Amino acid sequence: NTSTTMAALSAVAPVLNKAPVVSTGKAANTNSMMVWQPHGNKFFETFSLLPPLSDQEIARQVQYLLNNGWTPCIEFESAEKAYCDSHGWTGIDYNVNAGYYDNRYWVMWKLPMYGCTNPEEVLQEVRACTRAFPECFIRVAGFDNIKQVQCSSFLAHRPTNDRTFAAVNARQAGDSPMGGGGGGGGG
Repeated sequence: NTSTTMAALSAVAPVLNKAPVVSTGKAANTNSMMVWQPHGNKFFETFSLLPPLSDQEIARQVQYLLNNGWTPCIEFESAEKAYCDSHGWTGIDYNVNAGYYDNRYWVMWKLPMYGCTNPEEVLQEVRACTRAFPECFIRVAGFDNIKQVQCSSFLAHRPTNDRTFAAVNARQAGDSPMGGGGGGGGG
């Protein structure tokens, strides 16, 4: 009988065991949440939400690239061209899509550093690039020569006149007493 079969198929199965509830407690604490400001929130790559990295922090990131077998490459670009919010064919707002590379290539500093084994070699080239182009953004990228893709990149230098950096709590939206949309400070 078709109606019996349909009734059997549409019947709700009884719940035998309830799944245990696991909570970090943070969902209940609205001050631990934030709402990201989607407009005028310029950033680049990994770690660009943090204050500028020190040489020691850059060296640790370069060591990570080397440990993964990736080739370091240094790139630079002026502020006018580094943020791609006014060109590209997709219409995506690049200010909030770091890592999306529609018409967003920077100028390469020399050649990729094939065979590099020491983060100090990369730091020396970052310093040379900074001396030559102090008013440009400079990033270090890590390329996988087997997969033929960029696997990581991070800012190594911001221009001295750059006023786009804002701390994470300044990038939030809302009017929470904790600042922005919560998250612990200063909105």
